[in-house]
Amino acid sequence: MQFGKKTTKNIGDHAESIAENFLIENKLKIIAKNYRIKTGEIDLIADDKGTIAFVEVKFRKSNNFGQPFETVTHSKQRKIIRTAQSYLQKHPKLANKACRFDVISIHNQDINWIQNAFDTSS
Repeated sequence: MQFGKKTTKNIGDHAESIAENFLIENKLKIIAKNYRIKTGEIDLIADDKGTIAFVEVKFRKSNNFGQPFETVTHSKQRKIIRTAQSYLQKHPKLANKACRFDVISIHNQDINWIQNAFDTSS
């Protein structure tokens, strides 16, 4: 996996691009990318056959400090949930759709898609 100039932003952007293509290959429709509010960000928002998936993308080039998905802490989950709530408030047509929180973990060439990685009761 080549990341070009290795700034943290470039690496993150490339990982998100890989995740986006992976979701498209798996028949999800990308609704939004890098949705940001003051208190948080969601990397990808996708429609999976009527279910809205809020997707956090994590990349690590080494497993020396654990798997990439392990960095999605309880605190990070709460930020993602609050950001998703904001997104749904701004897009009322989506408010009645089922939602879930996914994590795409990328390590080397391996992509691990964890659907329903956490929920609002976390």
